[in-house]
Amino acid sequence: MINLRPLPSVMYFNQLFTAIVKLKRFNPHSTIISLFRQLELFGIKPNMHSIGILANCYCHLGRIDFGFSLLGKIIKLGHPLDSVIFNTLINGNIHSDKLPQAAHLLNQILKLGFQPNLITYSTIVKGLCRIGDNVSALTLLNKMQSRSHFKPDIVIYSTIIDSLCKDRLLQQALDLFSSMKTQGIKPDVVTFTSLVRGLYNSGCGDEAKRVLTEMLDSNIAPNVQTYSMLVDMFCKDGCVDQAQSILKHMIEKGVTPDIITYTALLDGYCLRGQMEDAENLLDLITKNGCEPDLFSYNTMINGYCKAKNIDKALNIFQEMFRKDITPNVVTYSTLIDGLCKANRILNARKLFKEMLAAGVTPNVVTYASLLDSLCKSAQLDEAVKLLEEMEDNGVKPNVVIYNILIDNLCEAGQLEDAAKFFSDLVTKGLQPNVKTYNIMVKAFCKKGLMSEAVQLLTNMEEKSCFPDGITYNTVIKGFIQHNDFPNALHYRDIMVSNGFEADADTFSLFTGLLFRDKELLRKFIN
Repeated sequence: MINLRPLPSVMYFNQLFTAIVKLKRFNPHSTIISLFRQLELFGIKPNMHSIGILANCYCHLGRIDFGFSLLGKIIKLGHPLDSVIFNTLINGNIHSDKLPQAAHLLNQILKLGFQPNLITYSTIVKGLCRIGDNVSALTLLNKMQSRSHFKPDIVIYSTIIDSLCKDRLLQQALDLFSSMKTQGIKPDVVTFTSLVRGLYNSGCGDEAKRVLTEMLDSNIAPNVQTYSMLVDMFCKDGCVDQAQSILKHMIEKGVTPDIITYTALLDGYCLRGQMEDAENLLDLITKNGCEPDLFSYNTMINGYCKAKNIDKALNIFQEMFRKDITPNVVTYSTLIDGLCKANRILNARKLFKEMLAAGVTPNVVTYASLLDSLCKSAQLDEAVKLLEEMEDNGVKPNVVIYNILIDNLCEAGQLEDAAKFFSDLVTKGLQPNVKTYNIMVKAFCKKGLMSEAVQLLTNMEEKSCFPDGITYNTVIKGFIQHNDFPNALHYRDIMVSNGFEADADTFSLFTGLLFRDKELLRKFIN
């Protein structure tokens, strides 16, 4: 185009650059900025459309400051400022998680006498919902309804309803859904899909079905997102056969499944241990021209690990490299956990080193698997070293990590070391949970340190971490085993008054003791 004489109009270059922007997977924004510079060298002056494209590119690269510099260029070229450039800059701020700056820009626009249009409002609402500020989004919606020249449209309503559903504010979402219909705005497939998903994920299955029925009765055809959601819902409920029927139905209706639909069904097969069906589906995905992605492979690896077929999981892992799919922390953590559970600790450690070499940062789940495996193989010193290494690598251990270590130290009879780690929890700003306390109570009872066990019970209540049935049963058994029947009875009464029952072991110890001691039996009956 730049070799043609005369040179084409800037409009043709704008059309070309607009097309290039849509090739998002090629990260085209830097390229377009460079091409525009070349145009200016050839004397082709940008128009407002060109500047809008440029501003959008700068915003996508996070250089909103360069986007703002274009305002001066617009004035210099003699073009009037318009809402398009302002909307682009507001959107850029929001995509860069700079909502206060976006709000400030909106206020400045109003002071300059520009009237925000529907796109401006939609952009601000989207930003507010993105940070979970539903209250401000609803406030802006109300302002639009009462004052604005632009009434809220289906996009604004659907954005807020989706945000409310994600935050489990279902009644508010349903109220807004009703209000929207009262205002004469018909819900579309996006609105219905958000509501059905939100209701289902919150355990309101019947209400979700009601909304889905309303959608179908309104002659609104489900789209690929709706079908994918339904496949996922049925699979999570263990109804894989119904999920298969949904997939078949959507194809018959001319809706092409995407990788999300297929992966949802893949997950259903893996959850049920139907790995042969999962393999067949993986082949079908490829045949249908839909490439399996990272999530698909992670699902398969998890399925094989759960089915205790670690070698097959490792084969899938190697296939990822052949397909140029880079494993992430979930991939490595799943495999490391599978290897640990298969007692292949050396392979797990080797894969852990490969993970670090690949630049993938381990998370708490990765360390928990390795730590648990080291403890179970009586390598407690190695486990303690791993905990230190974890902290050195900037991964903060959580209470689950400490529970693994404390439990295994107690089982190994290293009560003092376990007590030290228990104390470390508080100094590191972590709150022991009921499982942590139960581990320590059990260890004290086993050693006959009943006063320490009782003290822990008191500490639990002071920290609002209330004892459960396991705690009480452990203490009662401890007293019986150390021939302190009065205290056993005392804590039995407390346990029952708190709504818990004796387990089989506690009951067996009680009856065994009672029938050995007739005086105790008489007192117990009285």
